[in-house]
Amino acid sequence: ASYLKLVLQKLNKREGVMLLRTLVSQTNYKNLIYKNVNKSILNFNFSKTSFRYDAGAASDSDSDYEGENMIAPPMVVITGEEMTRYATQLMIDSWIKPYFNTEKWVTYDLSCKNRDETNDQVLVDAVLAGKQIGSIFKEPTITPTAVQQEEMGLSQPLPSPNGIMRREWKGIAISRDTIHIKGLKLGFKKPVLFDRHAVGGEYGAGFGQVGKGNVETLFYPEGEDKEPIVIDKRTLVDDSNVVVTYHNPLDNVEDLAHHFFSRCLDKKVTPFVVTKKTVFKWQEPFWQTMKDVFDTHYKKRFQVQGLLHSTNNELQHLISDAATMSIIRWTDGGFGFVSHNYDGDMLTDEISSVHRSPGFITSNLIGKNDDGSYIKEFEASHGTVADMWHDHLQGKETSFNPLGIAEALIGAMRHAVILRPHYDTSKIFKFTKSLRNSMHAVMSSKKATRDMVGPSGATTEQFIEAVSEMLSKEVDIIIKEFQELAPSPDLKQEDIIQIRRLFNQFDSDKNGSLDFNEFVSALSKIGVSNRIKSFVKKD
Repeated sequence: ASYLKLVLQKLNKREGVMLLRTLVSQTNYKNLIYKNVNKSILNFNFSKTSFRYDAGAASDSDSDYEGENMIAPPMVVITGEEMTRYATQLMIDSWIKPYFNTEKWVTYDLSCKNRDETNDQVLVDAVLAGKQIGSIFKEPTITPTAVQQEEMGLSQPLPSPNGIMRREWKGIAISRDTIHIKGLKLGFKKPVLFDRHAVGGEYGAGFGQVGKGNVETLFYPEGEDKEPIVIDKRTLVDDSNVVVTYHNPLDNVEDLAHHFFSRCLDKKVTPFVVTKKTVFKWQEPFWQTMKDVFDTHYKKRFQVQGLLHSTNNELQHLISDAATMSIIRWTDGGFGFVSHNYDGDMLTDEISSVHRSPGFITSNLIGKNDDGSYIKEFEASHGTVADMWHDHLQGKETSFNPLGIAEALIGAMRHAVILRPHYDTSKIFKFTKSLRNSMHAVMSSKKATRDMVGPSGATTEQFIEAVSEMLSKEVDIIIKEFQELAPSPDLKQEDIIQIRRLFNQFDSDKNGSLDFNEFVSALSKIGVSNRIKSFVKKD
């Protein structure tokens, strides 16, 4: 510890930051640093690259800053296990904590061991916190098989947490989109969006194995003293049969439609609705609701954007069989699919295969809170990468590509600040954009992980460190921009707070900046559009 203090005093600020990052990422040194290095030294050495500027940072009930670092908005962090747990901790320590105070993040350990020891109370607590806070970052978790239950010494089987989260957060959609990196040739040239209904279908099915006989499915209307309605009646003639019952909720399909079509407009892609309604007649209401919402609210907007040229200026329906073939053929991308739960599960796996791997696909659960605000949970599309974890435990080098997890972390941080407008949206959006840029730059270089460039590629730790170095340079640029654009010293603190809230209202796509249309809308709403000439300078 004494030697470290001496070294830090002889390094410039950036060198000190890089040294501490490297040491903190090594488990053997983390506790030593936190316990023995004087806090003022840590603050001093991190101050140059901390994500902050000194001129008039605004806040209200929560301070944006604590010491040298900006406070990250409240967010639920759900930790998992194995390789993804290890890599995510490295990423947060190296990419986030040098610039943000994460004390408002609430963490829940959903490892199998902790779920078993708490009798799954930790899952209940995590779901409740997610409902209250609204933005969730989730690492991949394990739903143990009977064999794994025995191997791990678990006292009980553990259900998948995802179904519980979808139900309790009133799931609308599971959004899975392609990730694109400039300079890298992946499967699709342009974005591909997919929204699958988050509830219903085979996943909640009841079943029974029976012999010969008769089966009747009855519906009893709630709160009514009426005879039950026969949904289906049939005779089973085989000696062995499986009878399955499930349903598809329709109340939130309208919400799903608005979510899907607005995303397609934003990304400028052509929308398609996928069902098997020609055979499964019960899927007709899903399609009809989608079409009604589209024709009423979105059709003209898509036509103006020229996004329906290939579909005769109408919303096109695709049979799921045709969608399967289209995914393989439409490698130019530029389309969006929406479907029932099970079809979406299968088709998004196909999309990830065409687009290289699940690591290049996002996975976000969209739910709706009681007040109408969106609950969003962000996670990677892949699992815990058990094979790499076993290599890591044996002391072997690993080369884990963390792109999917990093995208989930970025998404959760952005949604967290959207839900709390008194935080400075622009700063967090600029930071997360810089993080993405840094990651993409390293991913498209010779320092990429080995799944991208072969045996010469970086190890897990080397890749995260390379992104960290790139990010440090990006953040320096952001700080300079904010210093140049700092609020006028004549403005009072309360004025800055109100201006920030006004800006967030006009920033309709929540990207931290106003495009031309948003700027025009803002001028109109604040009533200065008729005074434009007095402000415009003559050429």
